[in-house]
This record gives sequence, structure tokens and C-alpha cells, in this order.
Amino acid sequence: MYAFDYERPASMADALAKISAGGQALAGGQTLIASLKQRLAQPSSLIDLAGVAELSGIKKDGNSLVIGAMTRHETVADSADVKALIPALAALAGGIGDRQVRAMGTMGGSVANNDPAACYPSAVLGLGATVQTNKRTIAADDFFQGMYTTALEEGELITAIHFPAPQKAAYAKFRQPASRFALVGVFVAQTANGVRVAITGAGNGVFRHAGLEAALTKSFTPEAVEGVAIDANELNGDLHASAAFRAQLVKVQTQKAVKQANG
Repeated sequence: MYAFDYERPASMADALAKISAGGQALAGGQTLIASLKQRLAQPSSLIDLAGVAELSGIKKDGNSLVIGAMTRHETVADSADVKALIPALAALAGGIGDRQVRAMGTMGGSVANNDPAACYPSAVLGLGATVQTNKRTIAADDFFQGMYTTALEEGELITAIHFPAPQKAAYAKFRQPASRFALVGVFVAQTANGVRVAITGAGNGVFRHAGLEAALTKSFTPEAVEGVAIDANELNGDLHASAAFRAQLVKVQTQKAVKQANG
């Protein structure tokens, strides 16, 4: 690592001031710390957001959940409110990484990083959530813009994410065994406005699949997925799996998610 200053502000105002002065925000550190160790990042100062109490916590807001950006994965997984209102989100959080990652990683950090194989972006997009920042609100469909790219501007921080409760939802993930990231993960949500299907791990970022959504809106059954074409040309191929294999996994994981959602 390179030398840097470490600061832990206790308020949002102080944190934003330090970040505006050139500091690098630190959430759970599951990506940033690894980058520092490999000398891929060289911030002059780290601004640890863990001391900002207003960024953590889970609360119900009518038929929605508001989850603070600094809320740890394990807290989401264990939350009675999340299990009651959006059990698929609790299950997703409980399957991220290992116990050490879940104890440190945060929802806001994962969503802001937008790793193309991360789990949380699929829940945000699949549920049609709204990302709240210190400046504005951003719809999920407008937030994710490609590999490690989001609509966040310089100095803009996620403060919370608002998740509307679906009628049914589930997440099915085929894990890359070493990293436990999604080789392919599919989040399906049945809502009053139709079905949303968000896929992670298969492309350059999380994305929705119009064909799967149309088929499942007509019939929310695993059998409805069988006739949907998944274009492998639009998917990633690497040493872990070919694009054709990922295309098949998209169908299989979608069927599994629908079956789980139907209970």
C-alpha cells in the first residue's frame, strides 16, 4: 500500500466536506482495500463512513423498505423486516461472499461499485428500487450504466436505497466457486406492473431481459422461460464459462428463481 491519511467523520456534513477536499470514501472496503494492497489505487486520504450513523439502518416506509447505504450485508440478511417484506432480498444478502465479507461489506458500497458480477445490483434493478444520494434520487433503470459505471457524479454519495415490496420475488445464483461472485445470477420480481428480470454476472454489468420479462408477465411459471431465446453474442465469455454456457445458465437460473418465488 501507499501511505495515506485515515479519517472517520461522525456526521454526513463532515464526511462530504472531507470528500470534497479530495478524500476517498471508504464503505465496507471489500473492493477498495484489495485495490490499495495491489497498489491500483493511491488516495491521499480515506474517509471511513462507518461512523456516520445516519447512513446505517433499515426501516419500513409503507409497503417499502429504506436501507441505509452503510448497512452491512449480514444486517440485511438477518433483518426481520426484510425477511417479512422482501424475503428474496434477505436471502440474496445471506449468500454474498463468506461470513467475513458479509460482516464488513455494505449495500451502498456494492451498488456504487457496480461490479458486473455483484449480487445487490440485480436486486436494485429487479425490484425497481430508487437510489437516494446526498443530492437527488435516481431510478434503478437510470442508475446502472455499465461495468463499474453508475450515474453517480463526483462527490455524490449513496445515502439509502428504497425498495418497493413485490408480489413475489426470488434470486438464484450460480456461484463462481473461488470468489463466490455470480457466474450468473438472476433476480425475478412479480409486480403490479408486470415482471422484472435482472441478470448479473453474464454481461458487462447488470441488465434486464425484455424477452424473459414478457414471457413471465404472461405466465409466471418456469415453463414460460423455455421458449425464450437468450442471445449468447451479448454475453461474456471467459476462463470460467463460455458465453454459450452463460446463456444456458440464464435460462436455468431464471427457472429456479421463478420456482422459488412461487414457493
